[in-house]
Amino acid sequence: MSKTKRWVIAGLFAVLGFVANVHAAPEGAAKDKVLKDDKVCTRCHDGTEAYPVYDIGKTKHGTVADGRTGSCIACHGASETHIRIPDGADERPQPTVTFGAKSKTPVAERNAQCLNCHSGGKRMLWQGSTHEQEDVACTSCHQVHAQHDKVRDKLTQPEKCFTCHKDKRNEINKASRHPIKEGKVACSDCHNPHGSAGPKLMARDTVIDTCFSCHAEKRGPFLWSHQPVTEDCAICHNPHGSTNPRLLKQQMPFLCQECHEPGSHQGIAPSLRTNASFLPQPDIGAARQCVNCHTNLHGGNSPLNSSVNRSLVR
Repeated sequence: MSKTKRWVIAGLFAVLGFVANVHAAPEGAAKDKVLKDDKVCTRCHDGTEAYPVYDIGKTKHGTVADGRTGSCIACHGASETHIRIPDGADERPQPTVTFGAKSKTPVAERNAQCLNCHSGGKRMLWQGSTHEQEDVACTSCHQVHAQHDKVRDKLTQPEKCFTCHKDKRNEINKASRHPIKEGKVACSDCHNPHGSAGPKLMARDTVIDTCFSCHAEKRGPFLWSHQPVTEDCAICHNPHGSTNPRLLKQQMPFLCQECHEPGSHQGIAPSLRTNASFLPQPDIGAARQCVNCHTNLHGGNSPLNSSVNRSLVR
């Protein structure tokens, strides 16, 4: 055999070996996705499994270049009996720490494995939060081994939240709603699921501060403020969805009459209209009702306004 033919054959074997390695494991797994300490795990848990364990290499948890990246053992524990089956055992014991839905590892212990690295910042208030008190595991929401973690994607995040908060699924399908289904707004834009100093796990310390992060024009400051606006936007609005315009909890004037009654015209039902000379009464049920006159519901800057003549009048 000539020297040229030998070089050609050697080259073919090299190409075949490269192709075999590519198909044996996910892209880049040999270098960037399998840490040294993981070899004892990946010799069995490879890319051929039905559950994509190897896909963790496509996430930040599998980046060798990051010195903070842990190994399988860092999360699942030493798992010595799982690696080496004890004599007389009928089946392979589970790892020291498991994270599946049927895991026998206490939730607090599972979450502690995550908090070893993911503590502080937006997760600094996890202890004592609603989800922590309800024994919600990190893996109930997050998919660690998946390249696409649904809860971190604006389009798929609501579906993950709705597995528990089923009533909110109905509300976001109402006529007036935030653009959640379009992926422009996600639950985590308003709520911090890892804990918050505010009510209802709000992203900011108060409801109004959270709302003002998008609706800045409603913040003011105004010379004359509508008291509910400075207290809680949810007094008038249902942020998850409503059958009424502008996310209102009720139609006007009924919503306004919850506070503005009795006395003067605001306490009179819209169906009642009188032409009595001593009580001239416009039809406040027509068109946009209260906002026919009171256009600046969130606050006004007219220096002529006062609390006597209703500061929110045009």
